[in-house]
Amino acid sequence: MPSTLNPPLSTQTWTARAAEHAGRVAKWSDAFVQRRSRNEKHPVHDFLFTYYNFSPAKLKQWMPAIGDILEVDDASLEAHPWLRDRHCLIEDGTLRLNPTLMNDSARRMADFIAELCANVLDRAPRLRCFGLHEWAMVYKLTPEQIRHTGYRLRLSPETLASFIESQSLCCSHYDAFRFFTPEARPLNSLQPTLDARLQNEQGACLHANMDLYKWAYKLWPWIGSDLIADCFLLAMEGRDLDMRASPYDLADLGYEPVRIEAEEGRRQYQAEQLRLAELAVPVRQQLHAAALRIRSLPEA
Repeated sequence: MPSTLNPPLSTQTWTARAAEHAGRVAKWSDAFVQRRSRNEKHPVHDFLFTYYNFSPAKLKQWMPAIGDILEVDDASLEAHPWLRDRHCLIEDGTLRLNPTLMNDSARRMADFIAELCANVLDRAPRLRCFGLHEWAMVYKLTPEQIRHTGYRLRLSPETLASFIESQSLCCSHYDAFRFFTPEARPLNSLQPTLDARLQNEQGACLHANMDLYKWAYKLWPWIGSDLIADCFLLAMEGRDLDMRASPYDLADLGYEPVRIEAEEGRRQYQAEQLRLAELAVPVRQQLHAAALRIRSLPEA
C-alpha cells in the first residue's frame, strides 16, 4: 500500500462516524428537502442549499477522505450504498478512494484552495464592516425589488438609505459585493473582483468563512465528509448572523435582529463576528492541510 494510506478503520468505527455525520447535518438537509417538496422557502437556511449547490443527499452521505481505508462487508455496503460510487475501490474486504480518478481540475482546485486558505490565515482580520453588505443589496430598491419579498424591511427605504450613506462600506468579498445595487457599489471603499480574491479575502469576513463550505465540497469526495460537515455547520452559524444583522424583519421566524443601525448593535455584531472568525481558524487550517494533502498525491 502507498505510504499515504492510513491504518484500516474497523466497520464498527467508520459506521459510527457515518451515523454521527448524518446526525450533524440531517436536520438541515431533510428540512430543506421537505420545504422544497411543499414549494416553501426559508430566507435564512435555503441559502446553504441554493447559493451553495452541494446536494442535501451528498451532504448526508458520509465518505472517507483520501488515504482512509475502511473494512467493509456486504451488510455495511448495503447500509451505505453510496460507497459503491465509482470513486471507491473495493477489494479484499476493504474500501478506499481511488486516487487514479483524480483529474487535473481537482488538483488545480486544491492548489487554489490551499493558496486562498494560506493567504487568509496570514492576513490580519478586519472587523469594521458590520454586515453592511446585506443593506447594500437593498439600497434604493423598492419593496417589490428586494430579494426576500415575503418579509418587510425593519426601516423605511429612506431611513435605510440615509443609514447606509452615513457608514463607511468596506466589503472585501467579491461574491457579496457583486450583489450590491448599482447605486451602492460606488459607496464601497473597495471594488473587489473575482481575479483579486486571493488578495482581498480576510478572516473576519462572514462570507469568506461561510465559503469554507463551498471550497470543502469542491474537493469532494477526496476531502471526506467530516470536514465538509464542519464547514457546513460553520456556514450555518454565519448565515444566522448574516440575516439577523440584515435589514429584514425576521422576528416571526425567531430571529432577533442585531440592530447594526445603532452603536450597541454594531458592537454586538463585531463581537459575534469575532467569535465566528476565531471558530473559522482551525477549520480553515484543516481545509488548508487537506488541500495540500490532495495536491501532493502522485499523478496517475
